[in-house]
Amino acid sequence: MELGVCYYPEHWPQERWAQDARMMRETGLSQIRIGEFAWSRIEPEPGRFEWAWLDDAVETLHAEGLGIIMGTPTATPPKWLVDQMPDMVALDRQGRRRGFGSRRHYCFSHEGYRAEAARITRAVAERYGEHPAITAWQTDNEYGCHDTVQSFSPAARDAFRLWLAERYGTIEALNAAWGNVFWSMEYRSFGEVELPNLTVTEANPAHWLAFRRFSSDQVIAFNRAQVDILRELSPGRAITHNAMGFYTGYDHFDLAADLDVLGWDSYPLGFLEMFRFSESDKVKFARCGHPDIAAFHHDLYRGCARDGRWSVLEQQPGPVNWARHNPAPLPGMVKLWTLEAAAHGAELVSYFRWRQFTHAQEQMHAGLLRPDGEPAPALAEAREAADALAELGDIGAPVKHAAIVFDYAAEWMTQIQPQGECRSALWAAFDCYSALRRLGLNVDFVHPSQLLEGYALVVIPCLPIVPDALVEALAASDAQVVIGPRTGSRDAEFSIPPELAPGKLTELCGLTVAKSESLRPGLEHKGDSWAIARWLDHVAPGHAAEPEWITDDGTPASFRHGRVRTLATWPQGALLQQVTECAARDAGLAVEILAEGTRKRTTSRTVFTLDYPGSVWKAEQNRAEVQ
Repeated sequence: MELGVCYYPEHWPQERWAQDARMMRETGLSQIRIGEFAWSRIEPEPGRFEWAWLDDAVETLHAEGLGIIMGTPTATPPKWLVDQMPDMVALDRQGRRRGFGSRRHYCFSHEGYRAEAARITRAVAERYGEHPAITAWQTDNEYGCHDTVQSFSPAARDAFRLWLAERYGTIEALNAAWGNVFWSMEYRSFGEVELPNLTVTEANPAHWLAFRRFSSDQVIAFNRAQVDILRELSPGRAITHNAMGFYTGYDHFDLAADLDVLGWDSYPLGFLEMFRFSESDKVKFARCGHPDIAAFHHDLYRGCARDGRWSVLEQQPGPVNWARHNPAPLPGMVKLWTLEAAAHGAELVSYFRWRQFTHAQEQMHAGLLRPDGEPAPALAEAREAADALAELGDIGAPVKHAAIVFDYAAEWMTQIQPQGECRSALWAAFDCYSALRRLGLNVDFVHPSQLLEGYALVVIPCLPIVPDALVEALAASDAQVVIGPRTGSRDAEFSIPPELAPGKLTELCGLTVAKSESLRPGLEHKGDSWAIARWLDHVAPGHAAEPEWITDDGTPASFRHGRVRTLATWPQGALLQQVTECAARDAGLAVEILAEGTRKRTTSRTVFTLDYPGSVWKAEQNRAEVQ
């Protein structure tokens, strides 16, 4: 695994660049990401390009033997372009303009901006595509950041209508698929279909699902246009993009299909603070991060990536500027996060950023250097990580233990129709992942269309739409299976299937869900050290599956049918931990109950142990595999 850093030469005097490049090399960094926000400096006026400064920056880095990941600058279109095309900006869900003054101020569906994004991409690629320093390209920056995948502009509406016509063929087919006979929502033509925002009450969930799919497809098409240009003008270089944490606005499986390497931006402390972890966890892990945040995304994006190639394009090196509270990491955590990424198979960890900037929105975001150019604490840890990686050498191939089946549409559906607070397919997947990791297991993420060969345990946390490919893969597998609620509860158009949940998995599960209810706090059904909370499925009588976990009042929480366990409640807490442990033992996996805050990662040659609260890691020879 290589180490790198995000560098913005345009922020600093040119006299400093050579010193920066030398320090980067001496720190053990080899890949430097530049250019992704530099459009206004590359093209300060329409059609007038200023290449000299960027040429000098590229040559300065190249002279130190550093590789360059060049970004396409389309995440920050300049003011002159917005003035030329004021309708290129997105409209938010309330119909308000999302204007100039920060970043990501564009609508993915605007044809004029798409053409401009392709034009600037081609200009940069023509200039640097064959330069020997360019080792990779990054398209844009953090698609969807600041809630920017969905646009409710006229451009998005018009593109959505075309997308619907291609998907459904006739308006009669759309009306039937969406059930538009309900509330007289039937349309006479695709030209009558509006976007699903600004309705009096909730819009048809099928309408929302179609819009979510369309919005995701717009991101994929926007990205693909850049990828095609880069492959033409810079052959042989890897193409990547930096996805985000806990973000599901578009389908990362689809995005990754066009990339060589799928990257993501790892901010364990910021994510802990901003997402829905308990207050006790936020205090307990405030300076190290929850032990499953980074690993969850490492494994998710490795599962999404084509050929399993992935990287960390931004690694938190100190306090960030955007969370509710922004503590500094414990000494040793930056090094631990780096080596954990290596343990999960990353090709690169790139720190964000080289030097803390003295101006603008990210003044308080730490870097490897302080604002005055002197070393920040993380610089030494990066050097230590580089030395540790060199000492480790080949860590070996990953070992298959458990698989989690995940689909982005599942999260879209639980957002559109949650049927109660805190019901999220993404967070059900995170809780299952965390439960499996507490057992010392490796976890892979697989798409519902993938095969399940080699896995002893398969967990399906929440998957409303079950494709035929998954039914076939489960039938061909002899793995133990754990299935969460709402799985198989809808068809591809958000309708309830005739056989009810779990739909196509009814025979495998040996039961039918007759009724589902969401439970407010205080309506829990308690068992021995666990409880049914948030959700409860009631199973129709005459089922083949046997109740396995039963509450004190006789309510079944989980059923078993052969090698398949079906949860009747939301996958969380002590019950989830007990069910996954039992399934793992039945699968013949070597289960180890780890101490709180400790996690393991096993490869064919190495066992990594990571103690988050202690900010300590170790790597030992995997004797079981070697023998």
